[in-house]
Amino acid sequence: MTQPVPWPKVKRPLVAILRGVKPDEVEGIVETLIDTGFEMIEVPLNSPDPFDSIARICKRFGKETWIGAGTVLTADDCARVADVGGRLMVSPNVDVDVLAMAARRGMVTMPGVFSPTEAFLALRSGAAALKFFPASILGPSGIAAIRAVLPKDAVIGAVGGVSDKNFADYIAAGIQAFGLGSSLYKPGMSVAEVRATAQASVVAYDRAVS
Repeated sequence: MTQPVPWPKVKRPLVAILRGVKPDEVEGIVETLIDTGFEMIEVPLNSPDPFDSIARICKRFGKETWIGAGTVLTADDCARVADVGGRLMVSPNVDVDVLAMAARRGMVTMPGVFSPTEAFLALRSGAAALKFFPASILGPSGIAAIRAVLPKDAVIGAVGGVSDKNFADYIAAGIQAFGLGSSLYKPGMSVAEVRATAQASVVAYDRAVS
């Protein structure tokens, strides 16, 4: 059995979710995010021409940054992400075939879970981290209650309704990683606008963990 790739050691475990980004704008946005302090970038596969975007940013930034796809629903799509250089696989659900493919291709994985059953299945299937989604429904207390029965070394992430406004509450509950979507990037935002939201996120995260 192929050994899964563990969650990487990064300064800030913040995953930038660029849902809706277009290939002709993605490089400038990702450059700004990296300059601001982001080390993990996700282009959801329901974005326009996502494989083109992922290929572009992997070619330019892939050596120093964990870049890949979100909303990965099939093993074939997972393999295609790896083919264009992606090293990060994020999904809204737990699919053992997708996780197995990601492990074979040496990708870091963060499948979506909402219950103890899904969380344990994801861990048994080799997930590097768990993405509690949508986090806003469970809230910090709900995720903390599930976290209490999980292995102590499990990396717990929160996605969905998480922003610079509530990092502190989730961190206090033991959540270690975050996916930032609409609070960080919305389709049509300029590079300057992304820089502003990225800086706010980094400042809030650093303050919450200090």
